[in-house]
Amino acid sequence: MCELFGASSSTPRTFSRWLRPFRLRGGESADNPDGWGVAFWSGGHPHIEKSPEPGWSSTRFLQLSESLASDLVIAHVRKARHPPVPSLENTHPFVHACCDREWVFAHNGLVSDIVDQWALNPSCHPVGETDSEHAFCQILAGIAGTYATDDHRPWLNALNRLADAIATRGKFNFLLSDGRILIAYGHDRLHYLEASDGCGRFALVATEPLADGPWLPFADQALRVYKDGVLLACHSSLGVAQASLVQPG
Repeated sequence: MCELFGASSSTPRTFSRWLRPFRLRGGESADNPDGWGVAFWSGGHPHIEKSPEPGWSSTRFLQLSESLASDLVIAHVRKARHPPVPSLENTHPFVHACCDREWVFAHNGLVSDIVDQWALNPSCHPVGETDSEHAFCQILAGIAGTYATDDHRPWLNALNRLADAIATRGKFNFLLSDGRILIAYGHDRLHYLEASDGCGRFALVATEPLADGPWLPFADQALRVYKDGVLLACHSSLGVAQASLVQPG
Protein backbone atom coordinates (compact mmCIF):
# COMPACT_ATOMS: atom_id res chain seq x y z
CA MET A 1 0.00 0.00 0.00
CA CYS A 2 2.61 2.56 -1.16
CA GLU A 3 5.82 3.43 0.66
CA LEU A 4 7.49 6.65 1.74
CA PHE A 5 11.04 7.91 2.14
CA GLY A 6 12.05 11.29 3.53
CA ALA A 7 15.34 12.91 4.46
CA SER A 8 16.42 16.08 6.25
CA SER A 9 20.08 17.02 6.53
CA SER A 10 22.22 19.85 7.88
CA THR A 11 24.03 20.03 4.52
CA PRO A 12 23.21 18.89 0.97
CA ARG A 13 24.21 15.26 0.51
CA THR A 14 23.39 12.20 -1.51
CA PHE A 15 21.15 9.55 0.02
CA SER A 16 22.03 6.74 -2.38
CA ARG A 17 22.67 4.25 0.44
CA TRP A 18 18.94 4.41 1.24
CA LEU A 19 17.41 5.46 -2.06
CA ARG A 20 18.86 2.42 -3.84
CA PRO A 21 16.95 -0.12 -1.71
CA PHE A 22 13.94 2.19 -1.57
CA ARG A 23 13.78 2.22 -5.39
CA LEU A 24 13.60 -1.58 -5.36
CA ARG A 25 10.52 -1.34 -3.13
CA GLY A 26 8.82 -0.02 -6.26
CA GLY A 27 7.82 -3.42 -7.62
CA GLU A 28 10.76 -5.76 -7.00
CA SER A 29 11.29 -6.24 -3.24
CA ALA A 30 7.76 -4.99 -2.44
CA ASP A 31 4.43 -4.79 -4.26
CA ASN A 32 4.42 -1.09 -5.21
CA PRO A 33 4.74 -1.17 -9.03
CA ASP A 34 2.35 1.63 -10.03
CA GLY A 35 4.59 4.71 -10.04
CA TRP A 36 7.47 6.49 -8.38
CA GLY A 37 8.31 10.07 -7.54
CA VAL A 38 11.11 12.08 -5.94
CA ALA A 39 11.05 15.67 -4.69
CA PHE A 40 14.28 17.41 -3.72
CA TRP A 41 15.03 21.02 -2.95
CA SER A 42 17.62 23.31 -4.50
CA GLY A 43 17.79 27.08 -4.14
CA GLY A 44 14.71 27.02 -1.95
CA HIS A 45 12.49 25.45 -4.61
CA PRO A 46 11.28 21.86 -4.99
CA HIS A 47 12.21 19.84 -8.05
CA ILE A 48 9.86 16.92 -8.66
CA GLU A 49 10.40 14.01 -10.99
CA LYS A 50 7.90 11.19 -11.20
CA SER A 51 6.51 8.54 -13.52
CA PRO A 52 3.66 5.99 -13.42
CA GLU A 53 6.11 3.16 -14.15
CA PRO A 54 7.62 0.68 -11.68
CA GLY A 55 10.39 2.34 -9.70
CA TRP A 56 12.66 -0.70 -9.60
CA SER A 57 13.00 -0.79 -13.42
CA SER A 58 13.15 2.98 -14.01
CA THR A 59 16.49 4.15 -15.40
CA ARG A 60 15.75 7.72 -14.36
CA PHE A 61 14.91 6.75 -10.77
CA LEU A 62 18.17 4.81 -10.66
CA GLN A 63 20.07 7.89 -11.86
CA LEU A 64 18.40 10.10 -9.27
CA SER A 65 18.98 7.64 -6.45
CA GLU A 66 22.70 7.68 -7.22
CA SER A 67 23.29 11.34 -7.99
CA LEU A 68 20.81 13.78 -6.46
CA ALA A 69 22.22 15.89 -3.64
CA SER A 70 19.96 17.92 -1.37
CA ASP A 71 19.29 18.72 2.27
CA LEU A 72 15.61 17.80 1.92
CA VAL A 73 14.05 14.87 0.03
CA ILE A 74 10.62 13.25 -0.21
CA ALA A 75 10.19 10.06 -2.27
CA HIS A 76 7.31 7.67 -2.91
CA VAL A 77 6.58 4.37 -4.62
CA ARG A 78 2.92 3.67 -5.37
CA LYS A 79 0.53 0.77 -5.07
CA ALA A 80 -2.54 2.13 -6.89
CA ARG A 81 -5.68 1.82 -4.77
CA HIS A 82 -7.79 4.93 -5.32
CA PRO A 83 -8.10 5.06 -8.27
CA PRO A 84 -6.70 1.58 -8.94
CA VAL A 85 -4.76 2.46 -12.10
CA PRO A 86 -1.36 4.11 -12.67
CA SER A 87 -1.29 7.63 -14.12
CA LEU A 88 1.06 10.60 -13.94
CA GLU A 89 -1.45 12.96 -12.31
CA ASN A 90 -2.08 10.41 -9.55
CA THR A 91 1.61 9.73 -8.89
CA HIS A 92 3.12 11.15 -5.69
CA PRO A 93 4.59 13.50 -4.52
CA PHE A 94 2.08 16.30 -5.11
CA VAL A 95 2.81 20.02 -4.98
CA HIS A 96 0.47 22.91 -4.17
CA ALA A 97 0.97 26.52 -3.13
CA CYS A 98 -0.16 27.88 0.23
CA CYS A 99 0.89 30.80 2.42
CA ASP A 100 3.45 32.01 -0.15
CA ARG A 101 5.24 28.66 -0.04
CA GLU A 102 5.36 25.62 -2.31
CA TRP A 103 4.32 22.53 -0.36
CA VAL A 104 5.09 18.91 -1.24
CA PHE A 105 3.13 15.91 0.06
CA ALA A 106 3.21 12.12 -0.25
CA HIS A 107 0.93 9.59 1.43
CA ASN A 108 0.74 5.93 2.37
CA GLY A 109 -2.66 4.48 3.24
CA LEU A 110 -6.27 4.90 2.18
CA VAL A 111 -8.82 7.56 3.23
CA SER A 112 -11.04 7.29 0.17
CA ASP A 113 -14.17 9.01 1.51
CA ILE A 114 -12.25 12.27 1.92
CA VAL A 115 -12.67 12.81 -1.84
CA ASP A 116 -16.28 13.81 -1.15
CA GLN A 117 -15.02 16.79 0.89
CA TRP A 118 -12.88 18.47 -1.75
CA ALA A 119 -15.45 21.14 -2.60
CA LEU A 120 -15.13 22.52 0.92
CA ASN A 121 -11.61 23.72 0.07
CA PRO A 122 -11.79 25.81 -3.10
CA SER A 123 -8.36 27.34 -2.45
CA CYS A 124 -6.67 24.03 -3.37
CA HIS A 125 -7.79 22.13 -6.44
CA PRO A 126 -6.52 18.54 -6.79
CA VAL A 127 -5.05 17.80 -10.20
CA GLY A 128 -5.61 14.06 -9.91
CA GLU A 129 -8.21 11.78 -8.39
CA THR A 130 -6.42 10.28 -5.40
CA ASP A 131 -7.65 10.39 -1.84
CA SER A 132 -4.06 11.42 -1.04
CA GLU A 133 -4.13 14.68 -2.97
CA HIS A 134 -7.58 15.53 -1.62
CA ALA A 135 -6.25 15.01 1.92
CA PHE A 136 -3.30 17.25 1.03
CA CYS A 137 -5.72 20.04 0.09
CA GLN A 138 -7.61 19.49 3.33
CA ILE A 139 -4.37 19.92 5.26
CA LEU A 140 -3.37 23.13 3.49
CA ALA A 141 -6.82 24.61 4.02
CA GLY A 142 -6.64 23.65 7.69
CA ILE A 143 -3.31 25.30 8.44
CA ALA A 144 -3.56 28.36 6.18
CA GLY A 145 -4.94 30.59 8.92
CA THR A 146 -2.18 29.80 11.43
CA TYR A 147 0.91 29.14 9.31
CA ALA A 148 3.98 31.23 10.14
CA THR A 149 7.67 30.66 9.52
CA ASP A 150 8.80 32.32 12.78
CA ASP A 151 6.63 30.24 15.13
CA HIS A 152 5.78 26.65 14.25
CA ARG A 153 3.74 25.84 17.33
CA PRO A 154 0.24 27.12 16.41
CA TRP A 155 0.06 25.62 12.95
CA LEU A 156 1.78 22.38 13.90
CA ASN A 157 -0.81 21.93 16.63
CA ALA A 158 -3.53 22.57 14.04
CA LEU A 159 -1.85 20.13 11.63
CA ASN A 160 -1.59 17.44 14.28
CA ARG A 161 -5.29 17.72 15.16
CA LEU A 162 -6.26 17.62 11.49
CA ALA A 163 -4.02 14.62 10.78
CA ASP A 164 -5.56 12.74 13.70
CA ALA A 165 -9.04 13.54 12.38
CA ILE A 166 -8.23 12.37 8.85
CA ALA A 167 -6.62 9.21 10.22
CA THR A 168 -10.00 8.16 11.65
CA ARG A 169 -11.16 7.71 8.04
CA GLY A 170 -8.69 4.90 7.32
CA LYS A 171 -4.89 4.74 7.10
CA PHE A 172 -2.95 7.99 6.97
CA ASN A 173 0.86 8.06 6.98
CA PHE A 174 2.40 11.04 5.18
CA LEU A 175 5.39 13.26 4.50
CA LEU A 176 4.95 17.01 4.06
CA SER A 177 7.33 19.93 3.55
CA ASP A 178 7.20 23.68 3.02
CA GLY A 179 10.80 23.65 1.78
CA ARG A 180 12.23 24.41 5.22
CA ILE A 181 11.15 21.53 7.42
CA LEU A 182 10.26 17.87 6.95
CA ILE A 183 7.03 16.76 8.62
CA ALA A 184 6.29 13.05 9.02
CA TYR A 185 3.02 11.70 10.39
CA GLY A 186 3.02 8.04 11.33
CA HIS A 187 -0.50 6.80 11.79
CA ASP A 188 0.55 3.17 12.02
CA ARG A 189 3.50 2.45 9.71
CA LEU A 190 6.61 4.63 9.73
CA HIS A 191 10.19 4.35 11.01
CA TYR A 192 12.90 6.93 11.62
CA LEU A 193 16.68 7.03 11.79
CA GLU A 194 18.57 9.96 13.34
CA ALA A 195 22.36 10.07 12.94
CA SER A 196 25.44 12.15 12.22
CA ASP A 197 28.65 11.68 10.26
CA GLY A 198 31.52 13.75 8.93
CA CYS A 199 29.09 15.78 6.80
CA GLY A 200 26.79 16.70 9.69
CA ARG A 201 23.47 15.58 11.11
CA PHE A 202 20.68 13.91 9.20
CA ALA A 203 17.32 12.28 9.83
CA LEU A 204 15.57 9.71 7.66
CA VAL A 205 11.97 8.52 7.62
CA ALA A 206 10.78 5.41 5.77
CA THR A 207 7.78 3.13 5.73
CA GLU A 208 10.04 0.13 6.29
CA PRO A 209 13.65 0.20 7.58
CA LEU A 210 16.19 0.44 4.77
CA ALA A 211 19.99 0.17 4.88
CA ASP A 212 21.88 0.54 8.15
CA GLY A 213 20.32 1.32 11.51
CA PRO A 214 19.11 1.53 14.15
CA TRP A 215 15.69 2.36 12.73
CA LEU A 216 12.98 3.01 15.32
CA PRO A 217 9.20 2.78 14.85
CA PHE A 218 6.98 5.83 15.17
CA ALA A 219 4.54 5.83 18.04
CA ASP A 220 0.99 5.48 16.74
CA GLN A 221 -0.37 8.77 15.42
CA ALA A 222 2.92 10.56 16.03
CA LEU A 223 4.02 13.61 14.09
CA ARG A 224 7.77 14.26 13.92
CA VAL A 225 9.22 17.50 12.55
CA TYR A 226 12.81 17.93 11.36
CA LYS A 227 14.88 20.89 10.23
CA ASP A 228 18.47 20.50 9.02
CA GLY A 229 18.53 16.92 10.30
CA VAL A 230 17.50 17.86 13.83
CA LEU A 231 14.21 17.07 15.56
CA LEU A 232 12.22 20.26 16.10
CA ALA A 233 9.07 18.81 17.60
CA CYS A 234 7.33 15.53 18.26
CA HIS A 235 3.56 15.50 18.65
CA SER A 236 1.42 12.49 19.49
CA SER A 237 -2.21 11.75 20.15
CA LEU A 238 -1.37 12.49 23.80
CA GLY A 239 -0.12 15.99 22.98
CA VAL A 240 3.25 17.63 22.42
CA ALA A 241 6.01 15.32 23.61
CA GLN A 242 8.87 17.59 22.64
CA ALA A 243 9.05 21.12 21.30
CA SER A 244 12.08 22.81 19.86
CA LEU A 245 13.57 25.99 21.20
CA VAL A 246 15.25 26.49 17.82
CA GLN A 247 13.55 29.04 15.60
CA PRO A 248 13.63 28.33 11.83
CA GLY A 249 15.72 30.51 9.58
